[in-house]
Amino acid sequence: MSHSSQKPSEKALLDQVATPTNLSSSEENEAVMGNARVVCRVCKRLYREPKILPCLHTFCADCIRQLEPFTASVNSKSLAVVRDSHSRDQPSVTVLCPQCDSEVDIPFSGVDGLTTDHLALDEVFLETLNSNKCVVCDLCTDGEAEKRCELCCVNLCEFCCQAHRRQKRTASHSVQSLQDLKAQGLISRPVLCSLHPGQELRLFCEPCDLPVCLECAATFHRDHRCSSTRDVIDHHGDRIRELVTGCLRPRLGRLEESLRRVELSQEALQARVETAAEEVRAFARGYASAVEAHCVSLLRRLEELRVQRRNQLHLQRAQLLQALADARGGVEFAERLLTCGSEAEILSVKGVTIRRLACLAESGYDPQPATVSPDNGSSICFMPQESAGELEGYPVVGVIHAKTIEISKCTIEGEDVQHGREGQSGEFILVCRNSAGEQMGRGGEPVLVSIIHKVKKDCRVETTVLDNGNGSYNISYTPKEPGVYSVWVCVKDQHVKGSPFVLNVKRKFRRHRGTFHCCSFCSSRGSKEARCGCAGKMPGGFQGCGHGHKDHPGKPHWSCCGSVVEASECLPHSVIAAISPRNHLRTVEL
Repeated sequence: MSHSSQKPSEKALLDQVATPTNLSSSEENEAVMGNARVVCRVCKRLYREPKILPCLHTFCADCIRQLEPFTASVNSKSLAVVRDSHSRDQPSVTVLCPQCDSEVDIPFSGVDGLTTDHLALDEVFLETLNSNKCVVCDLCTDGEAEKRCELCCVNLCEFCCQAHRRQKRTASHSVQSLQDLKAQGLISRPVLCSLHPGQELRLFCEPCDLPVCLECAATFHRDHRCSSTRDVIDHHGDRIRELVTGCLRPRLGRLEESLRRVELSQEALQARVETAAEEVRAFARGYASAVEAHCVSLLRRLEELRVQRRNQLHLQRAQLLQALADARGGVEFAERLLTCGSEAEILSVKGVTIRRLACLAESGYDPQPATVSPDNGSSICFMPQESAGELEGYPVVGVIHAKTIEISKCTIEGEDVQHGREGQSGEFILVCRNSAGEQMGRGGEPVLVSIIHKVKKDCRVETTVLDNGNGSYNISYTPKEPGVYSVWVCVKDQHVKGSPFVLNVKRKFRRHRGTFHCCSFCSSRGSKEARCGCAGKMPGGFQGCGHGHKDHPGKPHWSCCGSVVEASECLPHSVIAAISPRNHLRTVEL
């Protein structure tokens, strides 16, 4: 029984457990579907030498070696370069965890330096048992395994199990039936040292913070404080439980609650968006229906206008034909009478002929060709931007206008068309109207405004015409010189009613330079030389006015011009000179 005399190493045991020879690829896929804890998320197969990354996610060692370095100071493209290195001078490598995308550091010794996930190994072996497939003996590889040594972690057939018990080194090992292990659903086995095969990790080195075996404690850690794992498990286990219960469990609760709120918000958002989308669709359907109804209404209005204008043209044509026939008949009769009739014949029918011709000339239908033209529909226009009110609760735009401008009905509004001030802007409004006197509801008419000085023909005033789009036009101007101007306002090259207008432009507003007072005597404290623009004077040699004396206005007035209105314009010096030939000095303001 020499084949069982040596114990397999930890590495060999890991390979034996992680690579069951009795499972095919299809069976592994079934295991993947059955228990995700035994499957590597990279290769999608049962764990083979599972290693734990610092983020506590487990992957096969070979899968970790194939990861591309995220940041590294070594010139390597894979972790295989540092997997066998044990030198702490070797730079570490950072990779991204395939599961959580966290940046994790691979130790200096490479992937082999990562902690082995023994729980994953137990899960793999338990999954193997639950697969109801034959488990081959790990020692002879011939018979079917029925037992398992808890210490050696090997599966044994009945023959190898007896030999295992007869050997002195393994006689005390606990051997359990595979069926019992399967019924328990949990495999508990010792963890062996990777440096000393067969040695269980029973001690814990405090300075190194590592579990060690007896031989490691006697050699590599002989100067360190090593304690039994049973003595330190409570302390370190309590620390783990404290982090879990004191920190992570409450955090898990908060995270779960936050996640629940976010999911509820997502559901509420989706429901609100769907409701709003349905509202939009309903609004679009209703709006489309309203627009379609408005379109039908506009087309009906156009048809009504067409019939109305057609009837008007028919009537106008009939009237013109009748007037034409009457006029032609009268002209033909008169010309035949004058050409072919004798004196007696002409004189005999003179009375009736003259009366008829006079009637045709005065009261007949005789429009001017310039004012009567066929209506070609140019007055009918569609204004797409103009509001048409609401239809079925929806605002709609687009209006049919059929008003024809009547030049004689157009009016000018505003006093600035007749009075202006030098250097000050003035403005008046042109209102275009139809034959009924109604304001046109649209703009676009050709408006021409010209303001020319009546004396200085080369003096023109620049004007600005602003189309308000509703039939009215704001016309603004700024005269630079005073005087009398002629204002021409034309629409379609025709003068509107009252055009041309006379515009009187006054000089700039003259502000008073004197004092607004009751009399020059009072304001000058009795000075005889104080003169006033009102031309009044007092007896006794006083040149200015006084209360109740000659030429006194009888009320407070300006000393420079004699105006009795406080908020008024100062009269020009020429007006003052006309009142009195003397030079009037303004009263000194005291």
